[in-house]
Amino acid sequence: MPTHGSISMLVASLWLLNAVLGTGGQLAFKAAAGDPAAGNGLARWKYMVQRPWLWFGIGCYVIEFMVWIAFLSLVPLSQGVLLGSINIVAIMIAGRFLFGEKLTRLRVLGIALVALGVAIVGVAG
Repeated sequence: MPTHGSISMLVASLWLLNAVLGTGGQLAFKAAAGDPAAGNGLARWKYMVQRPWLWFGIGCYVIEFMVWIAFLSLVPLSQGVLLGSINIVAIMIAGRFLFGEKLTRLRVLGIALVALGVAIVGVAG
């Protein structure tokens, strides 16, 4: 019979893995879609299908789906969805460093509020 500590560690591990996979998937899709050599319209899609970033992103999402189901089997849906929103923070910060996307004051405030909400839900359990 699993102990409460081992379940908590499993939940934390699944949550972290979900965040890494979701963030990795979004960043891979951005890398695939943001390539200026891709062209426009159907040519863009043909180009992206041949890029490894697209397939890496799809792979991340397939695995994330399984991790998400496992995570939700251990926590209430309302808590799980709120904890899952940490991906928004990770994606915005990674987008800044990897793709030079702007972080305005309003976006930074949004990141802080989402992170605070996730922390409150995580601590409150």
